[in-house]
Amino acid sequence: MMQHAFETRLGAATPLPAAEGRVAVVDIGSNSVRMVVYDTPMRLPIPMYNEKAQCALGRGLGQSGKLYPAGVQCALRSIRRFAGLAEAMGVRELEMVATAAVREASDGPDFIAAVREAVGQDITVLSGEDEAKYAALGLLMGVPRADGVIGDLGGGSFDLVGLDQGKFKDSATFSLGHIRLAEASGNDPERAREIVREQLAALPWLVDGMKGRTVYAAGGTLRAIARILIDQTSHPIHVVDNFNMDAGAALKILHLISGKGRHALELIPGINKKRVETLPYAAAALEGLLAVSGAERVQFSGFGMREGVLLTCLPYDMRNQDPLLSACETMAERTGRFAVKGREILDWMAPLYPQETPEDLRLRYAACLMSDIGWNEHPDYRAEHAFIRTLRIPYAGLTHAERALLAATVYVRQNGNLTDQLIRPILGLVDVGQLSWVRSTGLALSLAHTVSGSAPGLLGKTSLTVKKDRLTLKIRAADRGALLSEAVERRLKTLAASLGLKPKLG
Repeated sequence: MMQHAFETRLGAATPLPAAEGRVAVVDIGSNSVRMVVYDTPMRLPIPMYNEKAQCALGRGLGQSGKLYPAGVQCALRSIRRFAGLAEAMGVRELEMVATAAVREASDGPDFIAAVREAVGQDITVLSGEDEAKYAALGLLMGVPRADGVIGDLGGGSFDLVGLDQGKFKDSATFSLGHIRLAEASGNDPERAREIVREQLAALPWLVDGMKGRTVYAAGGTLRAIARILIDQTSHPIHVVDNFNMDAGAALKILHLISGKGRHALELIPGINKKRVETLPYAAAALEGLLAVSGAERVQFSGFGMREGVLLTCLPYDMRNQDPLLSACETMAERTGRFAVKGREILDWMAPLYPQETPEDLRLRYAACLMSDIGWNEHPDYRAEHAFIRTLRIPYAGLTHAERALLAATVYVRQNGNLTDQLIRPILGLVDVGQLSWVRSTGLALSLAHTVSGSAPGLLGKTSLTVKKDRLTLKIRAADRGALLSEAVERRLKTLAASLGLKPKLG
């Protein structure tokens, strides 16, 4: 599915060469130069290394038409370092992509030649449309049916792509990146808001086709904005990816951010001081997009252009994998102790879920894969550590409500209680009707690991059945000596009680 989606959605964007093993992407932007190293094969690998340098290549570009001289030296120095690190790290495929500043500057070709001379590496210069579509592709890795418009804000450009249930529609790019917008407005945030609205209002598909839908926000500075919104709304999960809120509420806070001075912004915890100068203009850009589009909600993406580029470096057969399950499977293989398989647990528990939806099955499988995540922690802190790690896993394909649901389930599996103060704040994100699912699934996972000792191949010697008012754990007489214990009987009794059933050994 994703292979077809990539080929049809990306349109004019040029696919990059496929690679196996470690892949590094160097993103040469208008504001920063960043290298991220990923360990493949995974559909959405977790970065092994992530470093950036604030070079501001695009500073003054609107007036001079050239790259910022000091920024060029900073970028060349950083790229030499990144190339050396990539070689030392065993990176098999190093992709360098440049965006608005290098694309638009009259001395952009000279910079590309200097990079080639310095490290023997060519740079792929993305068009504004390609840049936007790669960002959208990164978003779609975790939100495959995204519906609305994605706005990818960099230092030099603001790139938009319309999305119709995950399919690419119209696109546009504007020289409204936070650096360019500050310069064009004379460092006046109020004027910056006017500029954004005036230019975006010229897009009929944005004005007429996005009312009541969602604006998806991507780019490093907009992620910084998301952290402010999370803090200001006391949202219980401090993870940017898939954080969303009502557009009207967001507009009020964005207006305040765009009007604040440097000193006030520096007081906000967790904000990189180097972003403070441009935050008002990033807020103005997003404020303008929300106002002109008439969108109902804003949702932030933790994945963007770099992840879209990464996806093109992976073998085609990996592009249709579910990013959440792919990541969880890899994690289970690397961190499990005796390697009881998630699929083995999933099938064993199936009789408890006779009317399961595909969405519930997906989350239950993820819970099975993460069910032993805290095995090597101190027993007194195992539930707490497993809960926090699950809540904050850097994987795509999870809403915040789903994060809360999975984390609470793993907490129960590790003998945590849903009434504990630790998890109470996140339970507001879970529907009341789902709490019984959380409790029973967590208890079933606990029973599965107790019966099998977390070793593979043993659950298949037992089975669960639900009939009338009884939950029966069947164990063959020949296997009872190895598989039945007081702990197993106790956990069976607790699981049955959570389901309103009577326990029985068969």
